[in-house]
Amino acid sequence: MKKQIILMMCAAALFSSCGIYNSYKRPNDITVEGLYRDTVAVNDTLVSDTTNMGNVSWREMFRDPKLQTLIEQGLAHNTDLQTAMLQVKQAQASLMTARLSFLPSFTLSPQGGITKMENTPSYRTWQAPINASWEADLFGNLLNTSRGAKASLLQSEAYEQAVRSQVIANIANLYYTLLMLDRQLEISEETQVKWNQTLTMMKSMMEAGMSNKAGVAQTEASCYAVAASIAEIRQTIRETENSLSTLLGMTPQHIDRGRLEDQVMPEEINAGVPLQLLSNRPDVRSAEMSLASAFYLTNKARSAFYPNISVTGTLGWTNGTTGTINPAEIIKNAIVSLTQPIFNRGALIANLKITKAQQEQARLNFQQTLLNAGAEVSNALYAYQTVGEKSQQRDMQVKALEDAVEATVGLMSVGETTYLDVITAQQSLLSAQLTQVQDDYDYLQSVINLYQALGGGRNGE
Repeated sequence: MKKQIILMMCAAALFSSCGIYNSYKRPNDITVEGLYRDTVAVNDTLVSDTTNMGNVSWREMFRDPKLQTLIEQGLAHNTDLQTAMLQVKQAQASLMTARLSFLPSFTLSPQGGITKMENTPSYRTWQAPINASWEADLFGNLLNTSRGAKASLLQSEAYEQAVRSQVIANIANLYYTLLMLDRQLEISEETQVKWNQTLTMMKSMMEAGMSNKAGVAQTEASCYAVAASIAEIRQTIRETENSLSTLLGMTPQHIDRGRLEDQVMPEEINAGVPLQLLSNRPDVRSAEMSLASAFYLTNKARSAFYPNISVTGTLGWTNGTTGTINPAEIIKNAIVSLTQPIFNRGALIANLKITKAQQEQARLNFQQTLLNAGAEVSNALYAYQTVGEKSQQRDMQVKALEDAVEATVGLMSVGETTYLDVITAQQSLLSAQLTQVQDDYDYLQSVINLYQALGGGRNGE
């Protein structure tokens, strides 16, 4: 009768604990559709596309050989990426430890001694037992530990991919920033030459009585302003080179680079379907693996309410305790123990509540990460489209201002307009030209941001 009661209790405990063996599944209330908006459609519905820009390798995306060399160097020497790779190794070791916990452990503990009493001969004793212990994982404690370690490993791998994607994007952004600054410096230096020529003409006109000292002084001030801006651009170039060198794991130094006008980007930009964010965005996968890890921690907290069954045994040899003349004897024993929590001052219940709360926090973080990812893609898509439209308008503005400068300088040379019109036209042209270069950079940056937002560069290929 007692055996039947014990068996019934064990069966009831086993069936009631089935939930702790469940594997993680993505919650049904997680939003995975409509994560980002179409840039053209009125109803914001994104046209499904089986391709995804995020699946393009960074070598296909960034075709400048000098930039490719810098990215290779960054992937090899960036300290943040190296730290993330070490975290993956730590997670791999933790997973191995968790998986090996299913196996029994063995220890060898040989002992020996000499006993000597008064008026009796001394005798030696020794024994060489091998101790073994094994935990019978009937209620999922070890299983959930192993599954949680696997989720943590996947999270670490996703984090490493996120860092890799960020490093590639940052290197590209800083590289193109240098190209933009180089072009702005070139324009400013060309403008300085032209404005100095205008200043010389103004001085000649003043000597001929066709201009006045105020016009010469105003033109001179404009020349000084351009010279000051050139110094600022050069300082910014130096600082940007230092920032890029640090990102590459190098000491501050000159960065070998190409020209802004020679840069080529893929002509077709495809975002893919929103659901692909789940597999492409490493930060999204990292957030989901955090949720999975929290899920298994909750299961492990539940398993703590059930008995812990362990088997221990000893097998070895001894010469006994009666003297050295006896042949060695085998010693052996086996013990099965069951530990059932009865009262632990509420610690198990409190731990379960904590893990449930942490799991809910991880679920909310996963949902928010998805929403943030969708917003980033939506913003990057719209920025990419807007930059193209803005660039066309800027080109026409620069062409019109070039005509205006040429016309006003010609009119001033014959005394049909004032120096103010010339200075205004020249300043407007310089501002538009610098902004035009900024637009070219904004286009490149919009492609980089969209590429990263779609999970590009995550595999380092």
